[in-house]
Amino acid sequence: MSKTLADYWDDVEDAVQDAHLIAWDTCHKIYLAMDEAEANWFRENYAPDVVTGTPEELLATLRDWYENSCGLRFIQAVTRDEEDPNRGFTNLIPQGADWEDDYEDEDEEE
Repeated sequence: MSKTLADYWDDVEDAVQDAHLIAWDTCHKIYLAMDEAEANWFRENYAPDVVTGTPEELLATLRDWYENSCGLRFIQAVTRDEEDPNRGFTNLIPQGADWEDDYEDEDEEE
């Protein structure tokens, strides 16, 4: 059985409990910085689109950003990995996770 968008949001809700901050490129890249090294990187490179707060506040902001992102949107958790920086990225909501939902909505409108 494949994951639904609601299942992916459950993953985001779990991850946000330990996130140091969240960041958005104002288009489609949404990140949770999971350690202080990554949080500092996002503060330096994504300001002013960096938010800190309670897990509830962060989750509400993530939902808003996701809703207002372009169709290529995704949410990833990022942890510093000095040996292989690419290994530090974890998909929480992958690109295209909601495309099937979009097609179903279009079918219902016809």
